[in-house]
Amino acid sequence: MSAEPAAPPERAGAKEWTALAVLGVPAVLVMMNMSVLYLALPTLSRDLGPSGPQLLWITDIYGFMVAGALITMGTLGDRLGHRRILLAGAIAFTSASIFAAYADSAGMLIAARAIQGVAAASLAPSSLSVIRNLFRDPAQRTLAITIWMMSFMGGGALGPLVGGVLLQYFWWGSVFLVAVPTMLVLVLTVPFLVPEFRPAGSGRIDLVSVAMSLVTPLAVVYGIKSLAADGVGPSSLGAIAAGVVVGVLFVRRQRRLDSPLLDLSLFRIPAFAVPAGGMIVVGMLLFGTSLLTSQYLQLVLGFEPLEAGLWQLPTAVGGTVVALWVSGLAARFQPAVLMSAGAALAVLGPIMLTQVDGGPGFVVAGSLLLFAGLTPFMALGTGLVVGAAPAERAGAASAVSETGAELGGALGIATLGSVATAVYGGYMADRLPDGVPTELAGRAGETLPAALEAAQQLPGALGTALADTARAAFTHSLHVHALILIPILLALSALTLTLRRRGGKPTDDDRTPADDHAAASAPVTD
Repeated sequence: MSAEPAAPPERAGAKEWTALAVLGVPAVLVMMNMSVLYLALPTLSRDLGPSGPQLLWITDIYGFMVAGALITMGTLGDRLGHRRILLAGAIAFTSASIFAAYADSAGMLIAARAIQGVAAASLAPSSLSVIRNLFRDPAQRTLAITIWMMSFMGGGALGPLVGGVLLQYFWWGSVFLVAVPTMLVLVLTVPFLVPEFRPAGSGRIDLVSVAMSLVTPLAVVYGIKSLAADGVGPSSLGAIAAGVVVGVLFVRRQRRLDSPLLDLSLFRIPAFAVPAGGMIVVGMLLFGTSLLTSQYLQLVLGFEPLEAGLWQLPTAVGGTVVALWVSGLAARFQPAVLMSAGAALAVLGPIMLTQVDGGPGFVVAGSLLLFAGLTPFMALGTGLVVGAAPAERAGAASAVSETGAELGGALGIATLGSVATAVYGGYMADRLPDGVPTELAGRAGETLPAALEAAQQLPGALGTALADTARAAFTHSLHVHALILIPILLALSALTLTLRRRGGKPTDDDRTPADDHAAASAPVTD
């Protein structure tokens, strides 16, 4: 039977901070798995020979499965216990990573990445909910969440570096095996460091809502991919329409359920709604950009994986420094002000990226400015989202926060990646060198890796001309991508300032129905 636990100390001690260090492991791995594959794409493409759409699915199916399952897993943690869900997810994630490492076809790798995504969805919301319960002191909680978010962001930034080191000496599947020893540490230490937390009297999981939450993003993204690859057609428009309809029905269903999968009343709190929505935008910009810059360094500038990873290291270091600095400034300035100023500063990043044909220095400067400028949003926005929700909905609230980041990352790869693919294809169609066979021309117009492989099959001058044209097309697509980012960042900066009028804090008018029942819900432990 469950027993009433001893409440964590008002001020966290060594055990709580050690637990935070362990909980940083899944945060790093969840995001690293979204970015670690970027540098492996050239060698992976040579070994598995994926088509253009398959290549995009390999990169973003993970993020979409994470996004689609996050709310389910966060709610499941609220009802079954976050430690239990965390451990189950760690074991499943490790198994799926081994499966991915030894995939021998594009379809097998896509399936493995999908399983990884579902498992990863259990890690982030459970970790963040545990942190909320371990750190009761507001100042300590802010610092703990900031450190955890640094792990989260650092995983995304360090993924290319780790991948570069592994790819320098091992095969592409080695990038997935990093999870095995690190997850083993998590499984062995969490039972001793982290007590079980879950509110009493939680309702059941609505399986129909679970299915709808998965179908909505996948259908929309499939439609966007088809639109970018094949143009306007019944299949692309039908998929997008189906996703939108299912999404609308999902929202209506949540409003009717006594125990919804997603508590929509949370979005009445501005301090919850604005950061949660902003997370989607931030994830889109960061991951969509990282995908393109990682390929640019390798395939356009010709860097080896390790060298390309080292060029991206300043981005990770800069983001870490900014996160620590912002954590200190949060005591003196409203989070909305810091987040808005950061988004405005981030505009300098895509401006630099429009000059990437000037050399790798512009790639580094642009990525660093973009990442550092959006770091305040990631570091402080999560704290606003989690702090605005009632305690018994901590898992669901943290899941919404992480869903924003993960869904945004996957959307960035899918939508911005699809736009870049379409721009690349249009450029190639207009400037393809004369004499390229039709079959090779079709493949070269899909992706840059395919174009470079096709160029190797052509005689000297013609092959060189095709490779140069493909690299110019990819550079042009990166320029267009950067120009798209500028108005989005300016709009994000302006929208975030709307929180300033309320100080980013919930008021009595913002109370959710769950608040009225908070006294009846108490944490229990196993």
